[in-house]
Parts: sequence; structure tokens; C-alpha cells
Amino acid sequence: MAVNVAEEWLNICGGCEVTILDIGEPLLDLLPELNFVHMPVLMDHKYYGQTGEEEELTIPEADVGIISGGVRNEKEKHVTEEMRKKCGTLIALGSCACYGGIPALANMFPLEALYDKVYRESKTTKPADTPSDNIPPLLDRVYAVDEVVPVDIYIPGCPTNPDIIVRALTALLEGKSFELPERSVCDECPLKREEKAAGGEIKRTLDSVEFKQEAPWDQTRCFMEQGYLCLGPVTLAGCGHKEGNGGVTVPRCIKGYMPCRGCFGPIRKGANPMVDMMSAISSVGLDAKQVEDRRALLNRYIGGQKRLRPLPARPK
Repeated sequence: MAVNVAEEWLNICGGCEVTILDIGEPLLDLLPELNFVHMPVLMDHKYYGQTGEEEELTIPEADVGIISGGVRNEKEKHVTEEMRKKCGTLIALGSCACYGGIPALANMFPLEALYDKVYRESKTTKPADTPSDNIPPLLDRVYAVDEVVPVDIYIPGCPTNPDIIVRALTALLEGKSFELPERSVCDECPLKREEKAAGGEIKRTLDSVEFKQEAPWDQTRCFMEQGYLCLGPVTLAGCGHKEGNGGVTVPRCIKGYMPCRGCFGPIRKGANPMVDMMSAISSVGLDAKQVEDRRALLNRYIGGQKRLRPLPARPK
């Protein structure tokens, strides 16, 4: 018997839904065992009945629920609560659902300040009142899904790795639990390390790292030791692929010769990547004081769960 699946996208770009399609051929093996009863990105299922005849928002009962995106407004909060109510197992898909994602950078500012910036202080917008007619009001900040309802399985990433979605769904179909191991990107990274930086200066991320074209990965030096800010030491592993890499798992950004940006979030619950990263930077001889806008940069994908919040006003 097929497993009923409901999927919702909230405050998100849609990249995680594209990742489901990026599963490719393995998806064909999974689809016969999955019955999608609700998925706004693919199917026309209305919240209040197909003709608006219902008085309460309803989502069909499902064995598995998948939510991508954080919770930014009252409508999304309502949908999240209904998904939890109707779904046996709830999956947070992508870093927006798991940690607030890029939209949670807005949590550094009070809601009214955001309204003022967008509707009254922008040079390209004629000042006007904050719109309110037929628009769900924003919450005070961006929330991760588990700040609103309990979550059973976390699949982070921006977007996530299609292989993880397959593994998670396969585990559920087999009646098994699923959880990513608490390993860092550095634990999977094959680059060569010498435990010290080439110099004390932190380089611009857009500058080219040094690498040997088509050489084995272990002949390229660690990007952090080259002086580039790489969040691999404090970021959960899971983005890596072996295909096309000679059987060696290579993290996604590293494969593109870019330092890790931290999209898979903390290695474990309760971790503080910003504090831990300051220690990692210093351990290889780089100057942590050179990291500009540390709050935003080191919490880029994880501003939910109160990691980012407005700072108190400084005394004049």
C-alpha cells in the first residue's frame, strides 16, 4: 500500500522542491510507493475546499508530511499547525525549514524597522502605509518550523542533497528511523591540511583559491589554511557526493572550488557556530577580528531559533 504524503512550501524560494526533482531516476523507484495527497507546487488542492465551501483550513490526512520554508506570517503558521495535526511523521526540508534560512537574516531588525525600510525609506518606492488588506500579517520574526510545531526529521541544506531525501524516504518506507550523523564538513573534506594558515590575512571569498586542475583532491590545500573563510569546521556534513570524484566524497562547495558557506547548519543541536568558528579561525593563525559583519555572515542560514535578533540600542 502506498504511503500518503503531504508537502507544503512556506517562506522559501522553491529550490527544495526542485531538489526533489533532482533526485532523478531513483525517484521513479520511490513514486509507486508514494501517494501525494497535497503538494501546492504540483497539484491544485485548495485549503478551504476546491470551491471555497469549507470554513476551516484543511489538509488531507497523510502518513508523511514535508515542509520546506520557514514561518514568516500568520497564514504560514496556520498551515504549519495543520500539517502537524494531519501528518504522522513531519519532515523539515531545507535550511529555511530547519533553521530559518536566508530570510531569517531579517531577524536582526525589528519588524517595524523592516516595514519602514520597505514602504517608507526606499529610494525607489513612494512612501505609503504598510499594506494590510487581504494580506496575512507578518509574525514578529522568521521562525524555523520546530519553533512552531514538533519536527521528527531534519533534512537541511540550501538546497539539500537529493540523496538525503531518498535515504530519508526509504528509511520511512522500511519503518526505520533517520538522522544525519553529527559530522562536520571538514570530516568529509579530502583537501590536504597542515594545521596552519599560509598567512594571517583573511582573503576575499570571491578571489580564486589555489588548486591543481584535475589533480587528486588531497593535493589541494585546505581553503581555510589558504586564508579563505570556510565554515566547514562548524557545519553539518551531508552535501558531499562521490559520483565523478573517483570514489572520494567531496562537499558541494569544495567541489566548485569555493569555501563552505554553512548552509547545512550546526553539527549538533545547541551548538553556537559563530563562537565555534571564531575559535577555528584562530586555531590556524588567522585574525578573527578581520571577519566583517560576523553575526550575519556566520549565521547566514540559521537565524531562526533566536540565533539572530535585534541588538539593544547603544547609549548615545
